[in-house]
This record gives sequence, C-alpha cells and structure tokens, in this order.
Amino acid sequence: MIKWIKLAIRNIIRNKRRSFVTMVAIGVGFAAINLFYGYIHNIYEGFRIMAVQVEGLGHLRINKAGWNEKGKLEPEKYMFSKEDTEKIIKLVREEKNVILTTPQIQVTGMVTNGTVSTVFIAQGVVPKDEKIIKGDWSDVKPVHGKELDNQKEYGVVVAKDLSRYLNLPPGQDGVVMATTLTGQMNALDMQVMGVYDTGSDFSNDKFMRFTYAFAQSLLDTQSTERIVVLLKDWRMTEQMRTHLSKKLVAAGIDCEIKTWQELSVMYFKSKIMLDTIFFFLFSIVLVIVIMTTVNTMSMSIMERTREIGTLRALGLKRRGVSLLFSIEGALLGVLGSIMGFILFVCVWAFIRQFPPQYTPPGISISIPLTVDFVPQALLMMMLSLVVLSLFSAIIPARRAAKKNIVDALGHV
Repeated sequence: MIKWIKLAIRNIIRNKRRSFVTMVAIGVGFAAINLFYGYIHNIYEGFRIMAVQVEGLGHLRINKAGWNEKGKLEPEKYMFSKEDTEKIIKLVREEKNVILTTPQIQVTGMVTNGTVSTVFIAQGVVPKDEKIIKGDWSDVKPVHGKELDNQKEYGVVVAKDLSRYLNLPPGQDGVVMATTLTGQMNALDMQVMGVYDTGSDFSNDKFMRFTYAFAQSLLDTQSTERIVVLLKDWRMTEQMRTHLSKKLVAAGIDCEIKTWQELSVMYFKSKIMLDTIFFFLFSIVLVIVIMTTVNTMSMSIMERTREIGTLRALGLKRRGVSLLFSIEGALLGVLGSIMGFILFVCVWAFIRQFPPQYTPPGISISIPLTVDFVPQALLMMMLSLVVLSLFSAIIPARRAAKKNIVDALGHV
C-alpha cells in the first residue's frame, strides 16, 4: 500500500497546477462549511440559553394533562391545586440531576397609568428562584431600578418599551387588570420596581414580571399553572422527562411535560432555517468537490493513457488501475482538507480576536459574531471530503481501466 501511495503522490506532484487548483477548491469548501457550522453551533447554544435562562422556560415544564389544548378555555380546571403543586415539587426535587423546581403563573390583561391603557403579558415568578434560573444574564437585572422582591408583593418590573409607552419609570404607580379564573374582572395597584430589556423587539412593548403571590392575587387563586424544572445537565432533558413522567403518574398526578426545545418557538423555527441553509451550502460544496475532482482525474487519465497501457502490459490488473487513481483522489481530498483546516483556523482566530458586531432579526441588542471550534465537525468534514474525492476519482478511473491495452499503448 505504501508503494501505491508514493506513486500517487508522484502523480499529484507531476501535475502541480491542476492538483493545486483542486486542493484549493476542496480547501475553500472545507473552510466555508466549517466556519458556517461553527457559527450556527454558537447560535444554537445561544438559542438554548435564551430559551432556558433568558425566557425562563427552564429545561422542563410540567402542566396538568390537557392544559395545552384546553387550559386557556378552562384554566381553573387545568391548573394544579396547592396540594398537588407541593407534592410535585417534593417528588421532582428528589432527583439528583435537578437544580431547581419552581411554580409559575402567566397572566394577561390590561395595564394603565391612569390615562393610557394597553395589553400586557406577565409571568408570576418566585423572585429567588428566578435569579437561579436566569443567572447573570443582562436582561435579568433591570436597566433602571430594582429587581422583584417578595418583601414588596405589589412591586413589578416592566419591559422598557412598555415603560416608555405608559410613562412608568421606576417608583411610579399604576394599575393592572385581569380576568380571574371565575370570569370576574379584578384590578390591583402596582408599583414599578424596575425597567428591563427582554432582548427581543417583539416582547419589549408588552412584557412584565410579577411576584408569584401577586399573580395569584390578581387571578384570585391558589392554583399553579406550571412548574418549571432546571437541570444540572441539559443533555439529560429527554431522559429526565421520561423518568419524571413515569414517576408522577405512579404518584397519581396526571400531567404533561414539555422540553425547552418544544416550548421555544424561536429555537425550533430558527434551527430548521439554519439547518436548511447548511444543507444547501454543503450541497454546493459537494458538487464543486465532485466536479473538480472528476475533471482533474479525467484530464490526468487522458494525458497518461500510454502510461496506463504500459502498466496494464506489465501485468497490472484493471482493479489496480482503479485503485491507483482512487488513491490519488483520496490524497487530493486529504491535502485539500489540510489546506482548508489551515484556512479555517486563520479565519476563526481572526474572528475570535476581532469579533464583528451585528444585530440579529428580532433582537433588540447588538451581539458579537462568534464561530465555535468544533473538533468533531472538523474531523467529520475531513472524512466526508476524502471519501467524496475518492469516489469522484473512481468514475474516470474505471473508464481508464477498461481501455484496450493495444489502443492505450498507441494513444497519441
């Protein structure tokens, strides 16, 4: 095999210009695909953090069975009672992989400053638990003012565009109105504790945060809409959902559990779009690699027809001819991938040192463009391009092997 490789290397060197062009095509394709994959890998990680921490979805959300279908129409019937809530929290907290289990309520209604009113969407959360879920992300801490505090139950935090529209800066009083679970209108006084940035243009003009107790008072209930679970390792999400479903059913609690991937609309739709773009880019590179390699090997075979005839006359079988050119194609793939890896590292290092800033669609803040270094993806791409180059060389190689020895020797 070593002799075959040496011979293949000599043949590649003999056609330096053509071989170099082929390797450049493979290398640029390798670098382009891995740079884009590194980018979307970072984006996926960002989406996960946005969903789990920034949106406060946690890794798992437990609702009463039927909530997703009928909960909005009959909320009281499809909410956990106070006793069931305490029981679920106790059972879930027994698991070693669970960091936090906390109840939440979502409230929609009207908010007014006494003159102007508008619609709001609010999450009723336990302040100390919310801090654990969101960690140190910037949107957790109000842009102005203070955070939620259980000691001040009627204190709320308001998204910045909603605050500006209603002229409700920190310290200002207002009124929130919502329909209770029994269908009656309820209104409570509130005081703005702080103003924060949700990170999204679509929610900055309508989002608010209440304390869990304030949300319950507004809806006039002791029930809980959902229980959010935060795990130590997000890769255990699906496994933990299956385990908790069985455990809670065995305890007599009829529930449904959703993962953060299912709950985050942004993650699901954006992932489909980015995966489609990646597939499209990979397909283009695939075609370029195949066409370039086939063209290079075809030209090489045309120029070396008499050489092939000589080798066949000396006893080399057709399979040997195919093997020789296949090894040449594979080596072009290897060398092109190495060239692409060097190019990728150079661009990756530059972006890491001088990251360009951009504002993604729907996001209210500017973020740095980041490309992740993913060794597994680099290795898989190298193997893929080598295999593609090898099989691309087989097509003209088999055609060369079928040539008649006499005709090949007499080729001009």
